Amino acid sequence: MKAKITRNAAKVIKRELDKEENQGKALRVVITHAHGDHAHYGLDLDTAGENDVVVSTDKEIDVILEANQPLLDGVKIDYLYLPEEGFVITNPSQGNHGDH
Repeated sequence: MKAKITRNAAKVIKRELDKEENQGKALRVVITHAHGDHAHYGLDLDTAGENDVVVSTDKEIDVILEANQPLLDGVKIDYLYLPEEGFVITNPSQGNHGDH
């Protein structure tokens, strides 16, 4: 499984992971809603369980993904400042470019 984190997103995520209360946790990408051939995603800080895969990224941030969930393979986590500040999670490898 693969996951990509942009530079903007990595800065924000690292700030959260560096907090004392988040020591030992990693970033988890979850599916908040799935329909048809695509999903909507959310983020959480968590520890990996037995049904999870931990994916290392080039930003030195580990991402927890549910092992048997193909809609999570290839997720891209970005952080935008305009038009509205916040995370944008898409999965281009699954045809989900976040355009609806």
